[in-house]
Amino acid sequence: MRKGAGRVDFSIYGRALLYLGRNPSILAMPLLAAVIDMAVQFGGGYFTDAVGGLGGGIFAMIVQIIYLFAFGVATIQANSIARGYKTNFDDAWEEGRRKAGGILLAAIGFQFITQVAAYIGQILNLGLIVILLTLAAYFFLIYTIPAASIGGLPGGLALSGSIRAVRANVLASVVLAIAFVALFVYLPNFAVAYFGPNLGVIGSELVLAGLRALMLAYLAFPFASTYDDIAFKLY
Repeated sequence: MRKGAGRVDFSIYGRALLYLGRNPSILAMPLLAAVIDMAVQFGGGYFTDAVGGLGGGIFAMIVQIIYLFAFGVATIQANSIARGYKTNFDDAWEEGRRKAGGILLAAIGFQFITQVAAYIGQILNLGLIVILLTLAAYFFLIYTIPAASIGGLPGGLALSGSIRAVRANVLASVVLAIAFVALFVYLPNFAVAYFGPNLGVIGSELVLAGLRALMLAYLAFPFASTYDDIAFKLY
């Protein structure tokens, strides 16, 4: 396939709201991941304080892998919904369970490469290059989980599949990356910073968990649809 900017299906970002409203069960796995994240935030210190906080990074990595696996199951369900198939959470869970090994290997590979990119910049004391290396790693691996969950590509194949998908449609990938950062990274944190003083610690964590789960479930639709469209033309 010819590489290039490609096209962007902006309509999926609107249709995702309808799909999510009609299929709230897609929230199940993202919500579970967010609850685990919240539990680790509150309880992780009891385990890491005894060793001087050394285990904090390990807990954070485990939580991220849980988020990625949950997102994988959500993209499976989102892809079926966007294609017009009759589906439910049980169907998505069964498929996700069958592909669990590949999704988890892809998630671990994603974590490893993005962390290595950041560490290389830090070790070399490259300053701004640290940020650029990290952003480049995240960008080119943006389709790793859809490649594993929808495409069935395990581990390293999902990583290379993501790179091929990004190169095949750079513009759609840029829009997807912007949407992810805006909705999953910044929006929940902004909401907590704005409303947090009136909610208390527990209330803030609940709002953060709820918004992260909601945004992850919503984003499953544009991620699934965009990757499915690219992959159909690639293979």
